[in-house]
Amino acid sequence: MRASLLAPLLALSMLAGCATPALRGTGDLGVVIERATGSVQILDTTHRSSLAKVEGLGDLSHASISYARDERYAYVFGRDGGLTKVDILRQRIERRIIQGGNSIGGAISPDGTLVAVANYEPGGVKVFDANDLSLVADIPAVGANGKRSKVVGLVDAPGHRFVFSLYDAGEIWVADMHDPKQPVLHKFVDIGEEPYDGMITSDGRYYAAGLFGEDGVALLDLWNLDAGVKRALVEFGRHGEKLPVYKMPHLEGWAATGNQVVLPAVGQHEVIIADQNTWKEIARIPVAGQAVFAVARPDGRQVWINFAFPDNDTVQVLDLPSRSIVKTLKPGKGVLHLEFSPRGEQVWLSVRDENRIEIYDPDSFARIGTLPAESPSGIFFTSRAHRIGL
Repeated sequence: MRASLLAPLLALSMLAGCATPALRGTGDLGVVIERATGSVQILDTTHRSSLAKVEGLGDLSHASISYARDERYAYVFGRDGGLTKVDILRQRIERRIIQGGNSIGGAISPDGTLVAVANYEPGGVKVFDANDLSLVADIPAVGANGKRSKVVGLVDAPGHRFVFSLYDAGEIWVADMHDPKQPVLHKFVDIGEEPYDGMITSDGRYYAAGLFGEDGVALLDLWNLDAGVKRALVEFGRHGEKLPVYKMPHLEGWAATGNQVVLPAVGQHEVIIADQNTWKEIARIPVAGQAVFAVARPDGRQVWINFAFPDNDTVQVLDLPSRSIVKTLKPGKGVLHLEFSPRGEQVWLSVRDENRIEIYDPDSFARIGTLPAESPSGIFFTSRAHRIGL
């Protein structure tokens, strides 16, 4: 009788063991957006491979991602107003909602409990529970002029805060989320014309909004809100004849390296090196075209730069100590994004128009891998989960 009871129990145990997925960590994983097909691929940087494709994420033509603090879940912000929570271990959509008409990015709170989405339509910021994507707070972006505004440059900040810019109103708002259902708003008006994007320094202290309607950036010291917004880098984009702007630089692509920041010059074929303490220009480096992203290797030695059309087949490498371009690469047509592996031994490039991802060794500049992908754009590795503003 004892043997007859043990046999079925053993069989059940074996079946349960077969059904258990293989255990693995998330630290070497990432996601690439496939913008034309509303899908993402889950990437493995250790083996330089693609693990799975997840479909059904809607319009990803300007999509971005924030990660849960455990790196397991990717929150995908779609252009159609979609907010999708993807389980990158189970390789599936965990939950998806349509929260607005046209969203432009988002952020996750420092404690990982809240996900905020910036909206063009109907404007404003919506904040959701990171677990089930239920609505926690709705912050309409109505400027001092009484009109609704598009929201751009949404980032998380220390002190359980979100910071964002109002494009149409020319304002920066800081939302204190200690009581998520009743955010406390600090509003800064007349910060400059048409802030088109924003970024936060890696230490979480300064929020900078790039201005499309005038030169310079609007700078807010989050340690000292009473000081208000100051103007910095007023020579930003001012030298020489302005060239056509085919694609606006992304401020979250600014490269912060030690006490320096490297940023694309709007309307010029240059990148600017500025002092991150004084926010004054140090140098300008001529580059191959209108720079879009300037991405620093984790050790800060190199900055890899991609470009807008018609030079979007080119990537250049800036050596910071010598302040010179040391390598020009031609990975293919439509290089949209660059991302370093967490410790910088690889750099991954999305080549949209040739439907592939290229992987390079940043020391030898040799191509060390290639993967097929359908119109790839943003590449986001899970190490972002532990960085402020990403």
